[in-house]
Amino acid sequence: MSDTATPIRSWMDVANPTRFLSIAGWLIPWVGAIAALVLAVGLYMSFTAPQDYQQGETVRIMYVHVPFAWLSMLCYSLMAASALGTLVWRHPLADVSLKAAAPLGAAFTFIALVTGSIWGKPMWGTWWVWDARLTSVFVLFLLYLGIIALTRALDDPSRSAKAAAIVTLVGFVNIPIIRFSVDWWNTLHQPASVIRMDGPAIHPTMLWPLLVMALGFSLLFVAFHLVAMRNEIWARRVAAMRRLAARGADRAPRGPA
Repeated sequence: MSDTATPIRSWMDVANPTRFLSIAGWLIPWVGAIAALVLAVGLYMSFTAPQDYQQGETVRIMYVHVPFAWLSMLCYSLMAASALGTLVWRHPLADVSLKAAAPLGAAFTFIALVTGSIWGKPMWGTWWVWDARLTSVFVLFLLYLGIIALTRALDDPSRSAKAAAIVTLVGFVNIPIIRFSVDWWNTLHQPASVIRMDGPAIHPTMLWPLLVMALGFSLLFVAFHLVAMRNEIWARRVAAMRRLAARGADRAPRGPA
């Protein structure tokens, strides 16, 4: 066997559900503890950061809203990668990853929408406007809900996985629309102020708390995703054992009535 097969074999060993359960059981407590520590530091930095000269104290919503907005797109990107793993590479954990991430992405997107409305009310004078950024994020939320429903609608796991993967990949076109909507259309949202060619436009006293909060919420997402994947593997194993038990009961010899 060629040397190139060794990394592939090692990768598939890690992808084995039993091996994954072992790794996840070790990682989850550590990632969760680090996430809690980073979020505690980020919250302290957020409350001690200076007010914005225009927005005042309301700018502090940014430290929750922006990380969740980022994570809503990051989570869907992870689902798109998992969809490719399902359709192209037949990765044994790809469908598990997609199904586990969908409810988390829906929750993150919902929080981003709610905190954005709370932030927008004093700034724009209204809770909601149908501009390009808000509308595309709302479409993302609907995509998450549709994928969640699709993963639970079909009894055949393989058909459900394939259908969810196709819908996820088709819906990925919405991610660049969200990202560049403020550049392509006239919206109430300001242009990108963190990831820019000429550097961030936010003052470091506000930028660092934002980055720390984003890191903390990202680690929290990793912990939640690992837990959700582990629960999904266990649920599938229980379902498989029940099917085997049901088949065994049907085949068992029966005595005279």
